[in-house]
Amino acid sequence: MSKTIKVEVPDIGDFRDVEVVEVLVSPGDRIEAEGSLISLESDKATMELPSPAGGIVGELLVSVGDRVSQGDPILTLTVEDAAAAATSAQPEPQALPAGAGSGPSAVSAKAPGSAATQDAEADVVAEVAVLGSGPGGYTAAFRAADLGKRVVLIERYPTIGGVCLNVGCIPSKALLHTAQIINEADAFSSHGISFGKPEIDLSGLGAWKDGVVKKMTGGLAQLAKQRMVTILQGTGRFVSPERIEVETSDGTKVVAFDRAIVAAGSEPARFPIFPWDDSRVMDSTGALELRDVPERLLVVGGGVIGLEMATVYHALGSKVTVVELTDGLIPGCDRDLVRPLLKIVKKRYEKIHTATRVVSVEARPDGLEVRFEGKGAPESETFDRVLVSTGRTPNGLKIGAENAGVKVDERGFIPVDDRMLTNVGHIHAIGDIVGQPMLAHKAAHEGKVAAEVCAGLKSHFDARAIPSVAYTDPEVAWMGMTEEEAKAAGVEYDKGVYPWAASGRSLSLGRNEGMTKLLFGKDRKLIGAGIVGPNAGELIAETVLAMEMDADPEDIALTIHPHPTLSETVCFAAEVVDGTVTDLYAPKKPTG
Repeated sequence: MSKTIKVEVPDIGDFRDVEVVEVLVSPGDRIEAEGSLISLESDKATMELPSPAGGIVGELLVSVGDRVSQGDPILTLTVEDAAAAATSAQPEPQALPAGAGSGPSAVSAKAPGSAATQDAEADVVAEVAVLGSGPGGYTAAFRAADLGKRVVLIERYPTIGGVCLNVGCIPSKALLHTAQIINEADAFSSHGISFGKPEIDLSGLGAWKDGVVKKMTGGLAQLAKQRMVTILQGTGRFVSPERIEVETSDGTKVVAFDRAIVAAGSEPARFPIFPWDDSRVMDSTGALELRDVPERLLVVGGGVIGLEMATVYHALGSKVTVVELTDGLIPGCDRDLVRPLLKIVKKRYEKIHTATRVVSVEARPDGLEVRFEGKGAPESETFDRVLVSTGRTPNGLKIGAENAGVKVDERGFIPVDDRMLTNVGHIHAIGDIVGQPMLAHKAAHEGKVAAEVCAGLKSHFDARAIPSVAYTDPEVAWMGMTEEEAKAAGVEYDKGVYPWAASGRSLSLGRNEGMTKLLFGKDRKLIGAGIVGPNAGELIAETVLAMEMDADPEDIALTIHPHPTLSETVCFAAEVVDGTVTDLYAPKKPTG
């Protein structure tokens, strides 16, 4: 026999008068037990209310726009007697991120306390499991913990921090600082002060670099402990939509979770033409180990990472050759920003070959014989070491994503929406694994968004600009739309350029090669910026804020900057567009 029952709003915590934003069923629909009936949205969370039993939907008692509280009727449902008897135990509503979809590609998210965290067979249970502890992963874990979630952080390295802290951003910047000091000391010989040729102690330099890394990773471990974040060291793979298996030194551990955040990052791309079994061939990770200072070093790839490592090894004493497949260094950056860097490194490096490819590398006892193809490039040359820096590959195909139903494209990237949600509604992805740009600061902001969505907050990723920096000498930094992109897209713009040859602060540093460039759209809002020169990576932040705040030339020009500083070049570039610059002679634009 069947029975008609009235389904009411279950206990939804402290929420009252919550708006109905979507009715997910119609009269006559057959629905399974725990199938979603309606979606509610408050100022703090969005949730779907599940059916207490399977049956046939009868009369709808609510409509979109209505406000409901615990105990209010939703609809009538015709169920079998056995099912009706079970309705006294109402299921918990499923917490979803604000605006989460209910279409065929969306998988219902799970609320804290769901079946996943009651998995008796799991070794670790968590409300939020974070796979990867780089800047995105540890930020997500810490933010989720701060919002009251029980968090487990899974990391393959012995210490948390991921590639960035262990073998990437932090150790490379420590070595780049060393290179900067060496280069500056050398440059001061023309200013009447000579320091002599530096004596390089690689073991001491390596120990200092490792000490910087240890301080950073140790600090993160303490922050995790303070937040009661569980750290599980090992390689993790999804085995189901609610489970991750982690291969640890103590065997396989099973992690059960309500929600997961994939922050598994990327690794250096490896091409088969290079003999990777020869220790003289390095990727960026190997280059940071400082095994020796080769007499002749070939850097394959003239992008940011390749040029940064070229900066380090040249300062330590190597004769550096750079080969780049495209027709210029730092692809994606405006040529006028790269030009001052190119002018300097042409003098420092042995050779720079652009529009050139490496055809083969043969390991010989006396070195690595490299064959080239490209206009002006030699047929072959022999080097003591080869550093391959030709991009990074996301790890999306290495985490068992298919076992969780998570979509991964053929390159290993995981598509996400602006809440960092994958196609599986309780699994997020952030950082390198979701696409370009592969930058730590992007990952960190995405991590906060994912954690906040996991906690039921209304949060989404909406950055107008993500700055990029090459920590070369000089530094090159840019954000927003480049001038080349604007031209290609037919975007009209006004440009303000301030040469650092007119900057008193720059000249006092013995540097005059820099420049600051600002691009404003026809609505006079900042759309892009580029800076080349010492500390460009620090200076670019002001332009990012200006873009986020919809600043126009006058906003920046009327902001009083300290003098003499490099930062005032941003103000002067805005004054060029505003027509008020006095530190340069700029003929007045015709009016009328």
